[in-house]
Amino acid sequence: QVQLVESGGGLVQPGGSLRLSCAASGFLFSTYWMSWVRQAPGKGLEWVSTIHSDVKNTYYADSVKGRFTISRDNAKNTLYLQMNSLKSEDTAVYYCATFTPSYYSDYVLLHPSLADFGSRGQGTQVTVSS
Repeated sequence: QVQLVESGGGLVQPGGSLRLSCAASGFLFSTYWMSWVRQAPGKGLEWVSTIHSDVKNTYYADSVKGRFTISRDNAKNTLYLQMNSLKSEDTAVYYCATFTPSYYSDYVLLHPSLADFGSRGQGTQVTVSS
């Protein structure tokens, strides 16, 4: 079955960096679009970023654009999220998820709904605080 295991979270000061990883197994990772989503305390899930199965095409929420970089290594079945210039509002549990919308369009890629995500990992906590 699909298994996604996130790691790399922790406590970091504002302006700092973290690199999250997501180890995937149980499915053909290289053929799936993948995403990162997050959930801040007391709030709903928020989409962060998506990457095409071909590695080349990436999409970001406006709140993280220019600071976060999504990438993947299909040979290692691993998804990454490099987070730089972290802010207190980035504090959340971060999840990797398969991205499986019923259809693909520029709007869906930049404004996904919860229904567009499939399997999700258990999450890794990121806390940005001085």
